[in-house]
Amino acid sequence: MDTSTEITDTPPPAPQSSAEQKRAARGATRPGDRIFLGLSRGSGIFLLVIMAAIAVFLTYRASLAISKDHGNFLTTFDWNATSIPPVFGIAVLAYGTVVSSIIAMVLAVPIAVAIALFLTHYAPRRLSGPIAYVIDLLAAVPSIVYGLWGALILVPHMNGLFGWLNDYFGWTGLFSWDQGAPRSMLTVGILLAIMILPIITNVSREVFRQVPQMHEEAALALGATRWEVIRMAVLPFGRSGVISASMLGLGRALGETMAVATVLSPDFLIHGSLLNPGGGTFAQNIASKFGEATEFGRDALIASGLVLFVITLLVNGAARMIIARRAEYSGANA
Repeated sequence: MDTSTEITDTPPPAPQSSAEQKRAARGATRPGDRIFLGLSRGSGIFLLVIMAAIAVFLTYRASLAISKDHGNFLTTFDWNATSIPPVFGIAVLAYGTVVSSIIAMVLAVPIAVAIALFLTHYAPRRLSGPIAYVIDLLAAVPSIVYGLWGALILVPHMNGLFGWLNDYFGWTGLFSWDQGAPRSMLTVGILLAIMILPIITNVSREVFRQVPQMHEEAALALGATRWEVIRMAVLPFGRSGVISASMLGLGRALGETMAVATVLSPDFLIHGSLLNPGGGTFAQNIASKFGEATEFGRDALIASGLVLFVITLLVNGAARMIIARRAEYSGANA
């Protein structure tokens, strides 16, 4: 018997768009996933609200002080918020904050990266473990302890270094020394470098551990030495992570208070030499003057805190842009 079947051409279902796939995935998630998604989203929004509230508070209180300032807030070299009329500015504080942070970064970043590379690619396991443990302990030391150590141990032993710098590099003006107490920007920068060294080292070490093993093995198979493996495979992969670690350290250096206040002898002047007393930093000035300041004086200090807040945001934003541009080195999206 001859049977005929009717064949109908049914087109394949149209592929779902990415938006439809996301909606389908959200609809298929379990209740626990939806709860976790809501909590995560709410935490992010709450963090943004807190940041906005801090910015509004600082801006409001700063505007009250700046409106009565008889000097240029950005360029005035004095801080006389209690005088009549009040004259104060942040030029010296900005200089001290930036200079001390730059010194700390110049000293700490190369040493921290070298320690991280040593622990991950050179040191044997029985040696790298104890060293990493000690570095973790250093990261947990309170800043006031670093400040006391700097005042009692570091400062008295800086005379030899200052004298050597003055003898051989004093002609530059940057390292001229008037034989005073070595409570200067260079001392502060060295102390800050010691404080941020564990942070940068720990983050860089974890980043270097994430380098794909096959990248290193491929370089070795091509005849590369261990240093060439680090230069061609490890450092390009971990570059964005090292930048992130450096920005974390810079954030602590910019906002460090008690250690700087314990070591530095501020005179509210800008010196060309790094070996003479400095003008202070934002955080140190706020900590030293907030307790005895009047209500208007506190508003003036809050205005300087607003500048530090803006500088920190700009630094973090710049770091984010650098990491986004360097994302291709690690093969990951920032």
